[in-house]
Amino acid sequence: MTDIHMNHRLFGGAQYARLSPDTCQQLHNASLEILARTGARLYDQEAIDLLKKAGASVSEGNRVRVPAGLVEKAFSTVPKRVTLYPAPRDGSAQTRPPLFLEDSRCYYGPGSDCLNIIDHRTGERRQPVLHDVYDGMRVSAALPNVDFVMSMFLPSDVDAMVSDRRQMEAMLNTTSKPIVFVTNEFSGCVDAVEMAEAVAGGAEALKLRPFVACYINVTTGLRHNEDALQKLLYLAEKGLPALYIPVVVSGISGPITLAGSIAVVNAGVLLGLVLSQLKREGAPFVMPGWGGEGMDMSTMVNPYCAPDPRGVFHALGHHYNLPIFGLGGCSDAKVVDQQAGAEAALTLVLETLGGANIIHDLGYLESGLCGSLVQLVICNEIVGWLRHALGPVEVNEETLALDLIDEAGPDGQFLDTDHTMAHFRDRWYPEVFERGNYDQWQAAGGQSLAERAAERVERILAEHKPDPLPQDVQQAIKAIVRRAEEQARV
Repeated sequence: MTDIHMNHRLFGGAQYARLSPDTCQQLHNASLEILARTGARLYDQEAIDLLKKAGASVSEGNRVRVPAGLVEKAFSTVPKRVTLYPAPRDGSAQTRPPLFLEDSRCYYGPGSDCLNIIDHRTGERRQPVLHDVYDGMRVSAALPNVDFVMSMFLPSDVDAMVSDRRQMEAMLNTTSKPIVFVTNEFSGCVDAVEMAEAVAGGAEALKLRPFVACYINVTTGLRHNEDALQKLLYLAEKGLPALYIPVVVSGISGPITLAGSIAVVNAGVLLGLVLSQLKREGAPFVMPGWGGEGMDMSTMVNPYCAPDPRGVFHALGHHYNLPIFGLGGCSDAKVVDQQAGAEAALTLVLETLGGANIIHDLGYLESGLCGSLVQLVICNEIVGWLRHALGPVEVNEETLALDLIDEAGPDGQFLDTDHTMAHFRDRWYPEVFERGNYDQWQAAGGQSLAERAAERVERILAEHKPDPLPQDVQQAIKAIVRRAEEQARV
């Protein structure tokens, strides 16, 4: 039976581990057996050659079996912390702290490439355009509990062959928060890194203070596609973080059982880890915080918010002491409704308690097919609540206020004291959640949560001004996009 127990990790927050250390080791051993016994097919010759030279066996041209020793060696060189910095602006010092992806530090951001958007002004579900990507980045930049960005939407009004370059251009020009980018193919990854290097001031500057990481989708844990392998090796050579995510759908591309499906995903993760370290020892590597999702056999939809696999990869990630890429703030609902709020909150609670480091997909609806800026604002509110609910409690002479208690005595009050004035803002105050009484709520318009969140989106878009890149950097990025567009037309 699964061992669920409470523990406490860094920073005072309550944490949970769904699996015991023994169960984590059992899954690890199963993944090692899959790599050594079954192996995986690799569709990139450099990756095959690296593994063969290191001692792996190759048969049938591209079926590679990896001995356990290569995995153990990779764990000895991979960094246990990955740091993402804010992007530089005009060479000025950044006041925003870096993201330290380690232990149980949690950071939050949206997802990428939604095929649809629910327009916050009309409520209409439609195809997004490039302007929506810019709007999404402006809202993400302004929300205090969004720590990093992804592009949110796949624009339908640009050439699909270079849509990833346009998304990267929008992110770089609109926010200095760290970026997790996704590209259509390997050449898009190269162009995205070149754009980031233009912002950083060169390849070495970007490697020293990386503000970008690449999300790499891998066909399955047993089949590693060419683009994924090329991206992984390229990023390792550059010294930039790779988020290596094998995709397995239980009952289709992996066993229907949770344990079997997770073992297949994890085997693919470990193979990616080995390759990254063979290419460059010390290359930053981030593992997924999810896996083992199964097709809903009644609808044939792959749900984002099923409870069954939650927390398993968090436990494995902490067992390995590797940074974890989490998934929360999403919903399988089709509109911003009660289900959307409930699933966003539930997934964010478990991602945070599980200690995932970089939690993406805030604002996702419709099992990843649709995005909503209104839902993103609501998720920002939920994260703020969680950070206060699960954060450490400061206990010291000032907060205990024993002298003040004694001074007030049994018959006194504290409302007009300097101590109350100094500390009342330490408590959490909502921005879109409603706390007034019924008459106050009616006087303010009697709006629903979704309506209040939509108004906040409008205020941000009207008031928030992006911190622009220098003109020469903007032009360098634009030149890379134009080059890709010209190559696509050939």
